[in-house]
Amino acid sequence: MLLKNKVAIVTGSSRGIGASSAKLLAANGARVTVNYIKNKERGEKVASEIQQAGGKAILVQADVTVREQVEAMVAKTEKDLGPVDILVNNANMSFPVMPFVQFPWEGFEQKLLHEMKAAFFCCQSVVPGMIERKSGCIVNVSSGLSRVPGVGFVAHTSAKSALDAFSKALALELGPHGIRVNVVAPGLTRTDATAHQPEEIKSAVAEHTPMKRIAEADDIAGAVLFYCADWAKFVTGTYLPVSGGIQMT
Repeated sequence: MLLKNKVAIVTGSSRGIGASSAKLLAANGARVTVNYIKNKERGEKVASEIQQAGGKAILVQADVTVREQVEAMVAKTEKDLGPVDILVNNANMSFPVMPFVQFPWEGFEQKLLHEMKAAFFCCQSVVPGMIERKSGCIVNVSSGLSRVPGVGFVAHTSAKSALDAFSKALALELGPHGIRVNVVAPGLTRTDATAHQPEEIKSAVAEHTPMKRIAEADDIAGAVLFYCADWAKFVTGTYLPVSGGIQMT
């Protein structure tokens, strides 16, 4: 029980990486807030699976790009589960994939704003309590594309690069208060978000990956757990690619 008596919020945890992370943190003793924005049924399924396995979870609807909804989610978490020890910023912000010369400014602006609003509002809502307790862990889920861009991903690359820089700035500022901030950067991962991508693309990426496959959501969740556990109690400001070796640092 690596996270016994810890309380965690995992944003965007009704599916994919967020769902796997919420379930793994709960399996290791954390009391978890499962967050969703639209798909209540899938969120209920995640929370139910945690409870059926003997864990404790609550389900909270919140748009993490809206400060008031984030603050309400944190308040409910504190009321029902206790003070927040762990924040996993995972909520996915959709974006169009297209060449830069065709990219509308409005789409680019929205991706950057939503990505940073979500991280900013969530962090600002939990950090004061963490400072008071002199302890806390924040894990921001970025992307390998923040360091190694791909054609058509200009908005995603830019937004996730901003998230990486934001994470380092927080790690520096919050370190003296006992708060750690780290980045998990998934490579291509088999989730609902990538279900539309052709299998030939996934096979091509797998062929160029030293481990000869693409990631599963559980692979990313394992890296999230590493950062949240005391194994990483002296690790902050880092960027961890979870890509099977296709991105080596």
